[in-house]
Amino acid sequence: MSVHLKQDKPDTANRLDDMKQGVLGEAIPRVEGLLKVTGEAPYAAEYAIENCAEGVLVTATITRGEVISIDKDSVLEMPGVIAVIDDERLTTRAAQGTANEAPQQKPRSVCYWGQPIALVVAETFEEARDAAKHLKVEYREEEGAPVDPSAVEREEQEDETVNQGDLAHAMAKAAHSVDVTYTTKGHASAAMEPHAAIADWDGERLTVRASLQMLNYNISELADALEMEEDKVRLISRFVGGGFGSKLGISEETVAASLAAMELGRPVRVVMSRQQVFQGIMRRSETTQRLRLAADEDGRLTGFGHEALVSNLPGETFAEPVLQSSHFLYAGENRELRLNVARIHQMTAGSVRAPGEAVGMPALEGAMDVLAEKAGIDPVELRLRNIPEENPEEGLPFSSHKLAECLRQGAEAFGWDSGPRKPRQSQDGEWWVGTGMASAARVHNISEAKARVTLKADGTALVETDMTDIGTGTYTILAQIAGEMLGLDPQKVLVDLGDTAHPRGPGSGGSWGAASVGSAVFVACKAIREDLAKRAGASEDELEFRDGKAASGQSITELLDGETIAREGHYEPGDIKDDFTASGFGAFFAKVRVNRFTGETRVDNMLGAFGFGRVLNRKTARSQCLGGITWSIGAALTEALEFDPRDGHLVNCDLAEYHVPVHRDVPDCDVIMVEERDPAASPIQAKGIGELGMCGGAAAIANAIYNACGARLFDYPMTPDRVLAAMPD
Repeated sequence: MSVHLKQDKPDTANRLDDMKQGVLGEAIPRVEGLLKVTGEAPYAAEYAIENCAEGVLVTATITRGEVISIDKDSVLEMPGVIAVIDDERLTTRAAQGTANEAPQQKPRSVCYWGQPIALVVAETFEEARDAAKHLKVEYREEEGAPVDPSAVEREEQEDETVNQGDLAHAMAKAAHSVDVTYTTKGHASAAMEPHAAIADWDGERLTVRASLQMLNYNISELADALEMEEDKVRLISRFVGGGFGSKLGISEETVAASLAAMELGRPVRVVMSRQQVFQGIMRRSETTQRLRLAADEDGRLTGFGHEALVSNLPGETFAEPVLQSSHFLYAGENRELRLNVARIHQMTAGSVRAPGEAVGMPALEGAMDVLAEKAGIDPVELRLRNIPEENPEEGLPFSSHKLAECLRQGAEAFGWDSGPRKPRQSQDGEWWVGTGMASAARVHNISEAKARVTLKADGTALVETDMTDIGTGTYTILAQIAGEMLGLDPQKVLVDLGDTAHPRGPGSGGSWGAASVGSAVFVACKAIREDLAKRAGASEDELEFRDGKAASGQSITELLDGETIAREGHYEPGDIKDDFTASGFGAFFAKVRVNRFTGETRVDNMLGAFGFGRVLNRKTARSQCLGGITWSIGAALTEALEFDPRDGHLVNCDLAEYHVPVHRDVPDCDVIMVEERDPAASPIQAKGIGELGMCGGAAAIANAIYNACGARLFDYPMTPDRVLAAMPD
């Protein structure tokens, strides 16, 4: 039986507050944690599949042009080689020829260096890898493929364009104004687990074990790519070693493994090398951003301008949503916002953790620090003065708003000095010491979700959904929600995820997973409670379950009397999504040291205060915040995709050269969770946290660098050479 809830208005009942189990929000360890730390949790490439062949992708070595021919015979006689798959569906379509002649290949388009064009399959990985290196490919290369976003025409994204009032006039009349340009480098998701898939075809049905984030969409994408019906495809993705956006959609290893398995009639495993992941899987676009801020004598914004240039391949619809939080974060009646896209031939730009705010907020919050200095106002106070009462562009009320509380609580816990701020006021040997801060904001997303909850006769429960857990704690959170609603210890709730045989969940992306699928589980459990209430001769809101027993003394097993109750919860956001501006908010505070001789920056301490609705698990939520802060350190100081300006190929395509923060780079960090109830966010009053933790954190470090040594930088990452060059004499 399915139970549907379409949320058209705020849910002020806060039913979860009335439950008696007392497990929701608690710092319960991950229920799958032991499997992971003992190596028993199977990731995509680790399933023991009998008679599994190994495939290695072959990638293009030109920037733009066509594949004229692939000489399969050049490798088919090599040891262990089974086949070379260059199916049209792996790249572009090929002409099939007639029944009386051999198929004639049609040239295939190449759009970027590193684009997969074929798959070599062999008995062992080593044999497949060796043959892939020797496969002969003939190209027709087009000269002059644009790879520099500053050197091509720009496409304005009209849906992001805002023109309100007269910004130029506001800037001219402002008591204090700022007009600065920031740049950010591209980023890689750099998930620990590389992209991998094992495909198995039984002649009628395709089963693929893959590392994917959003099975509800991925099954449609794969079926479409293979020109199959969805009911002939099953995807399994029970454990994912990180995704951060790179595994939102299917990529070539999943399609290639599927094509090979169907052609050969045996299972095929394809695992991308680290270099292939970096070169071929989507990147975060680099950005160039101009910020214009106009303020009166008291530092209140009268004008707000934010323009950004990003890039992507020709024909791609995604554009890094740099302005996402700029539309509502601060006041200012005269507003001008524009987003432009440059079409270049580098690998696809797509969603990397916190798309938009991850790079837009560091630029905005850097500009706010410049304004605070010009106006002689404490940076925290400047932000407090500019919090709008409603969305300044659309006039919508906020579903909830905790920025002020985050700023104040964060400042107090950090020990923020609100006195006069000047660079080079503190020194420790050869190190300048300084502090900085920034606001955080990340739009709240919610999505349709389904989950089935079964309360069994023995008093245990089962939760089933194709929702994934990419390391965020979904297994544990859903066990807590079901346990709280049904009065069960979470140890008695089995959560089964990552299988398209289950009801469709929302997938892991956009920080919408917990609030969306958690709401579906809530709906299903509420329906089960209503059934139990009838059996107990009471109303649902009168039932109080704890540890499998009602307050009246009856146990759940007695009420069930040998029966099982199963309900499928179906949650869908309704009109409410258009009635409010919903966002998580926060504040970052950082203390850094900058070496006066080398320009090296070390982060001594970071604190983040975040408001994101109901906290479902304090341990997993804190872990997400710490992860976001770590990403902020990388964005501020080290992370940058570097492309060869001649052909656009990625130069630093592994974790040796793409510098993510390591243990020594990350200090002990503090997290404050400003808990709230946001009835418009979801039926469980929760909002996303996975991405909020990095939206603006890089600016807190940049602002601290300036306070420490006087180097005001406008280009991320702020590497030692840049810091040293910007230091005043």
